[in-house]
Amino acid sequence: MKLIMIPAIALTLFSAVFANQRTASEQPVHTGNGFAVLELFTSEGCSSCPPADALLARIQQEAGNKPIYILAYHVDYWNRLGWKDIFSDPRYSKRQYQYSQQLNSQVYTPQLVINGTSSCVGSDEAAVTNAMANALASPAEETLNIKAQLQSGKAALTYNVTGDAGNSRLLVAVVQKHAVSKVTRGENEGRMLSHVQIVRDLRTFDPGAGSAQISLPGDFNTQEWELIGMIQDSGTGVIKAATRVPL
Repeated sequence: MKLIMIPAIALTLFSAVFANQRTASEQPVHTGNGFAVLELFTSEGCSSCPPADALLARIQQEAGNKPIYILAYHVDYWNRLGWKDIFSDPRYSKRQYQYSQQLNSQVYTPQLVINGTSSCVGSDEAAVTNAMANALASPAEETLNIKAQLQSGKAALTYNVTGDAGNSRLLVAVVQKHAVSKVTRGENEGRMLSHVQIVRDLRTFDPGAGSAQISLPGDFNTQEWELIGMIQDSGTGVIKAATRVPL
């Protein structure tokens, strides 16, 4: 685990080794109408992050039709330490710092935030599995439905929200399902890293508007990319609903 103490001027890093006893195949059975949004804050410059990436890749592979939504945010504060992560974005570091205030947690990689309500070390398989079980067993506060039509480099969205969407916002993540990078410097020097569910863009909309438009990367296609929508409380950070966007 790599720990960043606030304020960011003093950057203190701690390393730890986590032994995981459970396998990703021991995923909880989905019996309710809950969902699990797993937001991983990671970096190619962090030697503790590849095990978390691998764990989420297994969860993604074995999730099947369960409402499990994985989002990997590559933060940028590791870039100053020898390797610039091409997937990093300062907006994702800002999102992690917002969570640190809302959850009263520290800032570190790999950190996993579950439904905006709790967090754990992203490579701690037992903690991740238990958090998913709790999330799937908790009823969703709202329902989100989104449809999209592709229109020459853009997606035209239509959506509706049922439930109390007051003080909430609609977030739509543009997600690259898989990528591989060869790291030539930093803590992972010489390693070939595999990533899943990489957030390449994150847009915010008014949930009451009913329609919106979002720009897509030039290489976007429906086999290698997807859109994931979320309703999130602006004050608490709690995610009240989530869904994949059919294209």
